[in-house]
Amino acid sequence: MTDRLYYTDAYLTEFDAVVTAVGEDAGRPWAALDRTAFYPTSGGQPFDVGALGGASVLDVVDREDGAIAHVLDRPLASTAAVHGAINWTRRFDHMQQHTGQHVLSAAFDRLFTARTVGFHLGAETCTIDLDRVVSVDHVAAAEQEANRIVWEDHAVAVRFVTAEEAAALPLRKEPQREGLLRLVGIGEFDLSACGGTHVARTGAVGLIAVSAWEKFRGGLRVEFLCGGRALARFRALRDAVAGSIRVLSVRPDELSEAIARTQAENKELRRTMRGLIEQMAVHEAARLVASSPRAGGVRLVAEAREGWDAAGLKALATAVAAHPGHVAVCLSAAPPLLVAIARATDTTIDAASLLASLTERFGGKGGGKAELAQGGGLQADPATVVEAVKTLLN
Repeated sequence: MTDRLYYTDAYLTEFDAVVTAVGEDAGRPWAALDRTAFYPTSGGQPFDVGALGGASVLDVVDREDGAIAHVLDRPLASTAAVHGAINWTRRFDHMQQHTGQHVLSAAFDRLFTARTVGFHLGAETCTIDLDRVVSVDHVAAAEQEANRIVWEDHAVAVRFVTAEEAAALPLRKEPQREGLLRLVGIGEFDLSACGGTHVARTGAVGLIAVSAWEKFRGGLRVEFLCGGRALARFRALRDAVAGSIRVLSVRPDELSEAIARTQAENKELRRTMRGLIEQMAVHEAARLVASSPRAGGVRLVAEAREGWDAAGLKALATAVAAHPGHVAVCLSAAPPLLVAIARATDTTIDAASLLASLTERFGGKGGGKAELAQGGGLQADPATVVEAVKTLLN
């Protein structure tokens, strides 16, 4: 049984301990101690990392026998007394997120009786899963209430009680464990059974920002960020907005409208460009057909085009195939090659089969029908592919 120092002091970053067991799992050494400040993955919160006796702690696992295994990058040099040091940046980030989650979950519960049934503390964001869907206005109200509690700087207190004592207390949700329970209280706002690490006062959470939400399993999944993560997200959004308004030469309040206008203009330009490509393809096809050689009983147009995209190659191949007796194999100019294959209706060539033969030889993938097939990812120069086509047709 390991004495869990983080239960009573989440701010403890260094400690001394005695090694009680060592072993190896999946090729990685591990060590158990009589006491530790390293938090193991549990309750939606990830493990701590840091250093232990000269080795780096890669993972922390809560074993069934009550011991905590510290997975290391190398075996311990000493199997007696060791010194441990927590990565404080990671620990404090987890403390901010976890305490923020308690506050936000309590806000949803108190205001709208929306209970938290799931919590995940990820590397970049956190999520809670609510047992029912609430409106956008309700999400905003819960976020506002949660930040009020943060800014009022309430004490976050830890205490231990028996299951019988807990039954008489106003816990936000029924505990999942039996025996002695660790309770985390946030002023008079929230009281929950929890084994995670938390800040000492809500002010240390800094800010709780809801970043996204979506319907999930009959309820609502809410993504949020606290403290340092919220600041990092704000900086990223600030820089993105600042860059966008410089490029578009608009004020911040005009950005949304400017983006919509630019998207509409781009859509119209793409429509115009497609029309021009189709017209150009018809003229180019007429020129190519006039000098097309015979191959296997058909006239073959096999050409590579610099700068043509998949739509352009398709338009050119289709325009060539509009001429009786013709087969077109149109390629991009450099690997990995795009390819469009089309054949006239009076020929028996199977475009899809021809494409399959090319991708089998040169890699890539694609598909289509006997009249028209498209693919990409061919690892060969266009001349090699053209020679392969001629061989397949003869």
